[in-house]
Amino acid sequence: MTTPQITAFAIILASLILFAWGRWRYDIVAMGALVVAVVCGIVPSEDAFSGFGDPAVITVAAVLIISQSLQRSGAINVLASSIGRLPSNPTIQIGALTATVAILSAFMNNVGALALMLPVAIRAAQASNMPPSRVLMPIAFGSLLGGLATLIGTPPNIIISSYRAEVLGKSFGEGGGFGMFDFAPVGALAALVGVIFIVTIGYRLIPHREGGDTALDDLMQIDEYVTEITVPEDSPLIGKPIREVVVLADGDISVVALVRHGDKELAPPWYTRMQPGDHLMIEGGTEAIAMAVEKSGFDLVTDRDISSESLSSEEVIVVEAVVNPGSRLDGRTAGGLRINSRYGVNILAVARQGKPIRDRIGHIRFQAGDVILIQGAEQLLYESLNSLGCLPLASREITVPGRNSYLPLAIFAAAIAAAVFGLMRIDIAFVAAVVTLVATRLFPLREMYDSVEWPVIILLGAFLPVGAALNSTGATDLIADSITAIAGGLPLWVMLITIMTISAVLSAVINNAATAVLMAPIAVSVANIAGVNFDPFLMAVAIGSSSAFLTPIGHQSNLLVMGPGGYRFGDYWRMGLPLTAVTFAVAAPLLVLFWGP
Repeated sequence: MTTPQITAFAIILASLILFAWGRWRYDIVAMGALVVAVVCGIVPSEDAFSGFGDPAVITVAAVLIISQSLQRSGAINVLASSIGRLPSNPTIQIGALTATVAILSAFMNNVGALALMLPVAIRAAQASNMPPSRVLMPIAFGSLLGGLATLIGTPPNIIISSYRAEVLGKSFGEGGGFGMFDFAPVGALAALVGVIFIVTIGYRLIPHREGGDTALDDLMQIDEYVTEITVPEDSPLIGKPIREVVVLADGDISVVALVRHGDKELAPPWYTRMQPGDHLMIEGGTEAIAMAVEKSGFDLVTDRDISSESLSSEEVIVVEAVVNPGSRLDGRTAGGLRINSRYGVNILAVARQGKPIRDRIGHIRFQAGDVILIQGAEQLLYESLNSLGCLPLASREITVPGRNSYLPLAIFAAAIAAAVFGLMRIDIAFVAAVVTLVATRLFPLREMYDSVEWPVIILLGAFLPVGAALNSTGATDLIADSITAIAGGLPLWVMLITIMTISAVLSAVINNAATAVLMAPIAVSVANIAGVNFDPFLMAVAIGSSSAFLTPIGHQSNLLVMGPGGYRFGDYWRMGLPLTAVTFAVAAPLLVLFWGP
């Protein structure tokens, strides 16, 4: 083994460990790996940032933007809302929700499709007297299955297509990569069987968790955590903003209401200056409230009952939301972000894996999947949730889309048609669609940039040269030799299952896009050593990379439902493992049939 090969292996191994550890975000890890690879000389400095101009990266970014525009248009929301009107039979509800998510995921971002259906699924579960845990994991897995069906269904498919073009020495989208529906003969059938398995058998394997439903209910029961205090005439805090009271408690309380001269103002702005006789309703843990009362010298009111219903009105609402992966809250504290002063909202409670966390709200370091209870003026609240990267769990009122609401869908369809019929390269077609959406003001420019998952883009742009270094140093061939030594003498379908299994195991602990970057050259090398067509091997990587059913960290969709469903880390494999086996059992012979030698 040469020094460059040892270096490449060391960088990849260190990256995998850091990806799995999760202490640092995967985009930071990828950038660090790129820098080290350049310094060590296995990635030429002139190629260091070539990945950011890769057609696959451009296409992924464009798909994310278009997906957000479809969500924003309201046209798809009508479809999502109609699912909630189906009969309250659990099997019918789970089947309809899972199938709808899968179909949407074939043409838009997986997480975006799930985000549309998540509030609908929770409402459907309540109507059917089911705990959310029964329905949320199925739709999360449905979003992954749907991505198998098309080129744009999931980033691994785009990466695999781009790498195929590179191997063939042709242009991406012009005969070099896979076409829009080249994944469908295998992916769509595997997705269909997977959905059938989920609806008939899979959802019954999910542990019965009351935690998700109970946690959401418990989160609303904040009566005992709300206390009323009065500003005395001689208080030194008179004339100062109410934020001063929050500061006295180290940010661990929220001022949820201000009563002045008999008039109550919910979620008062942090800059509101206190006056003698003001009544402040504060929410927080017992210790935090005691600290605020002691340090402020305010009088404690003990003879007035306070209900959770009194914290909302027609203008000010209290809603539950889930922290998305990549949210501004992820890994940070409410105090550090200055939630109230910056966004004008109050975080009242937090639940993690089905268990409410009450104390020291200002110091809780949020995680993806956390469920938060948040208070604020309705319009401001939803804007703040969007800015923070949180998904409300309550369905907003669905308005009937206007004529222009369907134009983003038409533009998207036109871009797909242009790519399918060879009128434009797929990356050009989708960028043209984005430009059209912005130029016609169907999608605001600011929201365009906000809709891109920049950590994913940075991950791809940084890790593509590192993956290429694995190939250029010959390290890929060493791995391929090892795999071939084990499975080389076996039938083709067994080799394909081996590749899918390795990809799925990697995707259980690292981002599936990173898995595709690493596994694509290995799969091609295995095929070359075996002397067979490499297309089914690349397809096997795509399927395995997207079969992230085993852990909550395997995919953003899995994390998104963890909190609302009250799931534990070990719950996912119970349905995920047999679902993976079913998917591979269907995909392997189909790969041989459609793409074999």
